[in-house]
Amino acid sequence: MSKVIGIDLGTTNSCVAVMEGGEAVVIPNAEGNRTTPSVVAFSKTGERMVGQVAKRQAITNPDRTISSIKRDMGTDRRINIDGKSYTPQEISAMILQKLKADAEAYLGSPVTQAVITVPAYFTDSQRQATKDAGKIAGLEVQRIINEPTAAALAYGLDKENDQKIMVYDLGGGTFDVSILEIGDGVIEVLATAGNNRLGGDDFDDCVIKYLTDEFKNTTGAHPANETANKHRPNETPQKAKIKPQDSNSTNINRPDTTPQATNPKHRNTTLTKEKINQPKTKTQKATRRTGKHANAN
Repeated sequence: MSKVIGIDLGTTNSCVAVMEGGEAVVIPNAEGNRTTPSVVAFSKTGERMVGQVAKRQAITNPDRTISSIKRDMGTDRRINIDGKSYTPQEISAMILQKLKADAEAYLGSPVTQAVITVPAYFTDSQRQATKDAGKIAGLEVQRIINEPTAAALAYGLDKENDQKIMVYDLGGGTFDVSILEIGDGVIEVLATAGNNRLGGDDFDDCVIKYLTDEFKNTTGAHPANETANKHRPNETPQKAKIKPQDSNSTNINRPDTTPQATNPKHRNTTLTKEKINQPKTKTQKATRRTGKHANAN
């Protein structure tokens, strides 16, 4: 009998795990990473790419690259690529197929069954769309589990005394909080709220905006290939954001950041933990609410 895998189908990144020795073990993907970017792309020749390879080429192939498809699950949206139309379920299925293949390579046997997590606020249509994506990917979805419930199970909270707990889930594209009631081995979601347009990607955008402004103020030039958008040219903003969690600052030194080949200007900036944690001003918060790009200053 094949093993049942557990899948976190995320907005920005996805993850797959399996139970081994009574514990959940995260399965590394073919690239050796514990998470896989939830990105699908098609080359100009029609080749399909999923995960890290799709993310890397996004800046040069934006019209054929799809990300954050989870936000469209359960809707009638269609994604048109080179005259062919895809549903959100079909795009999600491509991500699931990648996770399924990585799990099979790790386990050395076929995988046909899975449990998939979804946000607690997902509607019935969104949950059904997730099941449909699993079916398209060749998986029999045994169960759809709320993400905060999965977190509580992972920490073994269902084995403790009856209690009410709060679970925060800050992902790459969404941020939500749920109140759970645990009793007699049963976990019930009492309430959930959040913002499905706020996550780590937005923090990256703020870092990019700050670095861009600093570069322009210092050199008077505008950096090339580093604008705040959903297709990032490299992982510099993410690394700059993460590093100060282990130390108080990180140095960002990048060559060739202007389009003038005859007069290149290099970036040398220090990003501090204090700057990352700096609260927004009232003006910046108002800008965020109006839908304009957030400012990191």
